Amino acid sequence: MDLTVIWAFIIAFAVFAYVVMDGFDLGIGILFPTFDVGRERDRAMNSIAPVWDGNETWLVLGGGGLFAAFPLAYAVILPATYPLIIAMLLGLVFRGVAFEYRWRDPGHRRLWDAAFTGGSLVAAMAQGMTLGALLQGIEVVDRAYAGSWFDWLTPYTLLCGLGVVAGYALLGSTWLIWKLDGPGQAHARKLALRSALATIVLMGAVSLYNVFLNAEYAERWLTAPEIYFAAPVPILTAIVALSMIQAIRKARNSKPFWLSIALFFFGMAGLGVTMWPYVVPPGVTIWDAAAPERSQVFMLIGVAITLPLIIAYTAWAYWVFRGKVADEGYH
Repeated sequence: MDLTVIWAFIIAFAVFAYVVMDGFDLGIGILFPTFDVGRERDRAMNSIAPVWDGNETWLVLGGGGLFAAFPLAYAVILPATYPLIIAMLLGLVFRGVAFEYRWRDPGHRRLWDAAFTGGSLVAAMAQGMTLGALLQGIEVVDRAYAGSWFDWLTPYTLLCGLGVVAGYALLGSTWLIWKLDGPGQAHARKLALRSALATIVLMGAVSLYNVFLNAEYAERWLTAPEIYFAAPVPILTAIVALSMIQAIRKARNSKPFWLSIALFFFGMAGLGVTMWPYVVPPGVTIWDAAAPERSQVFMLIGVAITLPLIIAYTAWAYWVFRGKVADEGYH
């Protein structure tokens, strides 16, 4: 049993859970200016009010797990992306403060709505650009970051950022299809169709860019025998994407949201095929960056206890607040 591989999958699971769960409420923030002022905006906020704060638990688990299980990767990735990480955290802070104060300070609600949208957009863009910076490669010399302050700023990282923004908008709009009814749901369905098309186009553009970005990436996707293992991912992604668009057009209720999650799952599977076994491309593998075995065992015991508890209370929260959203929220 390879503990390093187990920890790689634990962190991948935490990142995926964060992207999906915090993604839909960031997506609602991104789409917020398109909602009518008043009831439509209030209902959109009420749909995520009981769960949005808990969704960020997974960000803590992913970041903390990276620090504990792969300290070398943590020590390289953060210096390479400090401006993006700082921007993301500031965006999340502004989003959180605005979420609470828009209800408690109605006189400045327009300002808080703008902060909610701006914080969500900045956080989503920063996350996508961080992913792009990792995929395009980070220069490492003597187990330390050796690049410059702005290596993360390239056309590729901007494309990845836009892809994450569109994907979060898709998650947010399909969530609202599920949670709203009446005119709000009809509006969300229109937004979902546009977001779905944008997400699919940008996913395709990033995937095509990857082939030309790195010769090793191209080899994994385009040469035998690797292509036989990788081919199911784009095929299943295309099937899910078409099914999702059909579900949106046929006015399904929860199906578009679950299919959008499946789209993200296969997108992440594609990233796994592209990067494996590197945690910091092009030269640091998960085994190079791993903590000592005793540390991994010790932390794994803690994760084995806490992870089921996190999943249980998260599932319970979503179950308690299931169903359509009313005009009144917990505020």
